[in-house]
Amino acid sequence: MKMFSGLRLRAAALLTGFALTLTGCFMSPGKFTSELAITGPDSFTFSYEGEIFFLGLSKLARLGAGVEETFAAYCFDDETYESRDCTKEEEAEQRTEWEAGAAERAEKAKKDAENMKAIMGGIDPSDPKAAEELVKLLERQKGWDRVVHKGDGLFEVSYAISGTLGHDFMFPQIEGFPPVNPFVQMYLRDGSQVRINAPAFVFQTGDNPFGALGGGLGPFAGLAAMGAAQEAEENADGTKEAEAIPGVPTLEGTFTIRTAAGMRILANNTDEGPEAAPGGGEVLRWAITPRTSQSPTALIVTAPR
Repeated sequence: MKMFSGLRLRAAALLTGFALTLTGCFMSPGKFTSELAITGPDSFTFSYEGEIFFLGLSKLARLGAGVEETFAAYCFDDETYESRDCTKEEEAEQRTEWEAGAAERAEKAKKDAENMKAIMGGIDPSDPKAAEELVKLLERQKGWDRVVHKGDGLFEVSYAISGTLGHDFMFPQIEGFPPVNPFVQMYLRDGSQVRINAPAFVFQTGDNPFGALGGGLGPFAGLAAMGAAQEAEENADGTKEAEAIPGVPTLEGTFTIRTAAGMRILANNTDEGPEAAPGGGEVLRWAITPRTSQSPTALIVTAPR
């Protein structure tokens, strides 16, 4: 009986995760500071200072795309399930199967590349100038005051914008990119209510530290497949802490929501609850780390009492 070794399993998990990111979950925050302020019944300001990671421009993506280029036979013992050397017949059989799938793998790689290019606003991730193109794309959009590529798909950005509460808001929004990977969302409700969610500002939940990378179906949800091939470190209290995924920046930062005087915070999931702000209003603060298990959320009535 034949079986992939642990190395092949890790490669397969990576490929699965990478393929799933092609549905649009391919951006992730790194180290950051972000603030959303409801400055009046009909106005807000938002800022994000820090890192944004684009999987498609990283070495991790190129590894996932090319992991099966070299053939290797893998077998295991029927009783112990330990890896063992393959017989010549087993190796020949596996090689035949692998070669038979060459055309299908090539077609899939081509399709994946086309899909990634489509969701990156027409930017070809394999182009050496792809990062430079993305910098130019972001800098010509309002709010992106500074965009610097630090290498391997990691960008340092400074974003700030003011707007009215006449419509919903989401960050980031990038021209030509599908709006499927939000870091922060603000939804307007009847009765002057605003629901604020930050689905990207969470790394793990409950028993599955890889099941909510980037917030449930947020950034890199597809890389949850790597959980089957990576280990979680068990703490003294029995909880598990996810290991860092090589090539993906550490999620670490602060998210703050500020309200103007007279507004009411109906619900929130901070540890300490709202704090009084100088001059009136209240402040909600979340410290985001790799141990964060819930994405920030709040419900606010913007009309003065």
